Amino acid sequence: MRINRFLTAAALATVLSSPAFAAEPMKVVASFSILGDLAAEVGGDHVTVTTLVGPDGDAHTFEPSPTNAKALSEAKVLVENGLGLENWMERLVSASGFKGETIVASRGVKPREWQGDAEEAAELSHDDHGHALDPHAWQDPKNGVLYVKNIVAGFAAADPANKADYEANGKKLEDELVAIDQNLKAAFAKVPASHRRIVTSHDAFGYLGAAYDIQFIAPEGISTEADVSAADVAKIVRQIKDEKIQAMFVENISDPRLVEQISRETGVKVGGELFSDALSPPDGPAPTYIKMFKNNEAQLLSAIGGS
Repeated sequence: MRINRFLTAAALATVLSSPAFAAEPMKVVASFSILGDLAAEVGGDHVTVTTLVGPDGDAHTFEPSPTNAKALSEAKVLVENGLGLENWMERLVSASGFKGETIVASRGVKPREWQGDAEEAAELSHDDHGHALDPHAWQDPKNGVLYVKNIVAGFAAADPANKADYEANGKKLEDELVAIDQNLKAAFAKVPASHRRIVTSHDAFGYLGAAYDIQFIAPEGISTEADVSAADVAKIVRQIKDEKIQAMFVENISDPRLVEQISRETGVKVGGELFSDALSPPDGPAPTYIKMFKNNEAQLLSAIGGS
């Protein structure tokens, strides 16, 4: 009988430790694809991530659905960018009744002030001094390190049992982003300053430009919702001609027609596609945050004469 009891206890322990009885992954909702990738990388097998604005999607113009509200209502953690990117998030949280942990990925970032159109600036998030803020902080890999640290801390608080795994996964990502920063710094330093002028669809690369001394020029402002006047386009056309700018790109989230119009009027060829506010689908060139940097670096250096 004693042997039978031992075997029964051993069998029960085996069953309870099997995958069927393992703790369910923590449900996480991320606001857009870049944060969805970072959340999945940090969380590993301990999380299931639902991304609201998917690959090639535009978080500026996103309209939440009842399906999004249901997903958020069932989540334990929400990961959002902050800095005014997700102006629809407050409505979605209210509609869903979400009561879990919110991670603001950009916490600790030094925001970039945007010196643009006054009407658009009035609609953006502002700091304590009334300055309009650029939400695209992830475009600097040094800020990406802060994003990862914030996600690690948030996951560890919500799921302390797996803190060590979150920290290990985060450290790996941080090391990759530090290496990317060093590589970008070295690569762009080899390009003459006069060549580091680039036209893109909307003003999404300000943090990248500030980090590596690149001038990005865009007909649209911070948000893709901004209206573009004929005077705005004419001004950029004159600048391209006067400064002999030779690098022009469309973005994966933007209508390419405006950049194509500028290309026709200036004779400058569109160099390719950059990934600004969203990743590519899995079979594309930028399915992860790390690969986004590598793709954009290759495209930019090819156009402005870097190696």
